[in-house]
Amino acid sequence: MRRRASLVLLALAVFCAAMAPTLRWYAFPRLAKIPPDQYQETVLEARPATLLDYSTLKAEKVDKITIIQTLKGNVEESRRIERDAGRDVVVWDALAYVTGPDGKMVSKVPERYVFDAHTQDPVHATGESVDGDPVRREGVEFKFPFLTEKRDYQYFDAQTRTAAPIHYKGTRTFRGMEVYYFEQTVPWTRVPLPKTMPVKGITPEILADSGLTRWYTTKRMFWIEPITGAPVNGEEIHEEELRNAKALMGRDTLTVFAGHVKMREDYLESIGETVSSNRLMVLMLVSYVPWTLTALALLLLVLALWLEARSRRPAQEPPPAPAPTPVSAPL
Repeated sequence: MRRRASLVLLALAVFCAAMAPTLRWYAFPRLAKIPPDQYQETVLEARPATLLDYSTLKAEKVDKITIIQTLKGNVEESRRIERDAGRDVVVWDALAYVTGPDGKMVSKVPERYVFDAHTQDPVHATGESVDGDPVRREGVEFKFPFLTEKRDYQYFDAQTRTAAPIHYKGTRTFRGMEVYYFEQTVPWTRVPLPKTMPVKGITPEILADSGLTRWYTTKRMFWIEPITGAPVNGEEIHEEELRNAKALMGRDTLTVFAGHVKMREDYLESIGETVSSNRLMVLMLVSYVPWTLTALALLLLVLALWLEARSRRPAQEPPPAPAPTPVSAPL
């Protein structure tokens, strides 16, 4: 009976030992993915900021600029691209909508971002664009890969339509959570004029015909939760200028926007809660369950060996019966 029990325990130990690496190295890369129907809204603010007033053609100090960043999963496009790509694909229709202190639109830049649901690698497909212009992304955008590493990544900049290194600067603690801090500095670069302007009658074509050019620089900062690859905080020190403006505006360079953009407090809290929840689910696949199965396999193996050893012990011989007491017959 003991030997049969030891064989059962040994079989269970082998099963648990096999399942641990299977979950980590086979199941995790296939199960951990971004859902195609995800919707996320983030609000960022620059307080204070410098903003161009197109009615007076002067840059003025304002109390705040608000940037509403939305990411909306396009399920129909994901399925269409998946048929040709042969892998799980996510399509995000993104919009950066900027408003001034009066709530009026300053600019809006739509994007379509197509990427692998598991690795976050870009997938090149028809419709990939920034502000209506076709692009071919390299590197990541908005989100880093699951199990982010302590190294530099290529990060796509929507203004320049190019990718450049974003540098790992160390491990930090952000609101009690261990995060990786990344920085990217985009030097002054000439970029396209936005297709939607804040003033009726002013178009990118009119500005371009007048000789105006738009230039941009930013210092981009991300605090990334490494298990999920999700940013728990993001900031930018952002500047935009119109150059060659002397003939039209009386001076060669005019500030369009300048400010330190930070995530609003209520969104920092909600994003932190979401990331913590998603982090637990990823850890279950990549760490908690595999290590629990490994420990259970070792425990079952020890029990199996113990039962096997007990079953092989020779049975103890019963003590010898006492010699019969001689009986004397009476004479």
